[in-house]
Amino acid sequence: MSRIFVAGLGAVSPAGWNVAALREALNRGEPLPVQSLARPGWEKTLPARLVPNPAVRPEFLAHPRLRRTSPITHYTAAVALEAITALRTNPDAKNCRLGIVVCLQSGCVQYSCRFYDETLKNPATASPLIFPETVYAAPASHVAALLENVVLAYSLVGDPSAYLQGIALGAQWLEANRVDACLVIGAEETNWITADALWHLDRPAIAAAGAGALCLSRDARLSAGVELNTITDAHTYSVRHDRPQAARAMRAQLGSSVELLCDGVGNNPRSDAAELGAWSDWNGPRISPKRILGEGLMAAAAWQCVAACDAVATERFSAASVSLVGPNQQAIGARFVRDDSGISHLSDGASTGNIQP
Repeated sequence: MSRIFVAGLGAVSPAGWNVAALREALNRGEPLPVQSLARPGWEKTLPARLVPNPAVRPEFLAHPRLRRTSPITHYTAAVALEAITALRTNPDAKNCRLGIVVCLQSGCVQYSCRFYDETLKNPATASPLIFPETVYAAPASHVAALLENVVLAYSLVGDPSAYLQGIALGAQWLEANRVDACLVIGAEETNWITADALWHLDRPAIAAAGAGALCLSRDARLSAGVELNTITDAHTYSVRHDRPQAARAMRAQLGSSVELLCDGVGNNPRSDAAELGAWSDWNGPRISPKRILGEGLMAAAAWQCVAACDAVATERFSAASVSLVGPNQQAIGARFVRDDSGISHLSDGASTGNIQP
């Protein structure tokens, strides 16, 4: 793989609407407050960590394509714009051909729930305006229209490990010279159906939502001070290769040169067992975003990568590795290293906070 640089980062999470808010929450190391999510027909509510309302109404919501969109599109647009902030002000990127890969697991569940509710109540009056917002491709389509200079836009659906597949796809586009920069976004929105499913499948999990984005480029002049060093093979699960074996194979490919580990561990020893086992001998610094922010599914995978790149860009670590052991598809990892050829435009001054040793 030729040199691939990280040109920008974006994040929306229960901590707030930018990377700085994500960093601050992870540095504090304290789980964010839990809110209640109403479940129709039930008195008992479901636990969730909700994305707070932005301090001011985002300007992009005035765009005609985004006026009636769901929160997942709002999150996707916000992280995309944050990740390309420096790109837009850099004269070297004036005519940049941009690619977008939007990765999702649950996807546009809020409008899907609303549309099927209307259909079940009275099919004759179900709004056809809602249906386009139920498809997985909706966020990528809207953001492509918002940014205008997008030449390729894909949507990837899978478990959270698919986010690193999205990064690998973006790197392939760059190497093939199909784009000059590529946004890789992971996003989810909160709905009682998702929270209820988590309650049944993973009781300790707290549903969360938001998005994260990495902007990739081959141009060292656009680098934020971070380089994508490695993406491991995708170690898929089968009857011959179970999750613990796949997790160990991924760990072996990442090697022993890890400085900071950004893992996908939550608060459930059972569902986290394969990843915990693969890293059982790791005694170095680690960040576990889901323990602080909640189970954001694909968004949580993106938060891991944003946290890893941010730690390197702000010079807290010279390298950081991301470990993703998906619930039903694959184990895959990535390593990001310090790149001194570019000038970091990300906020600095962040301490190591409560990163766990």
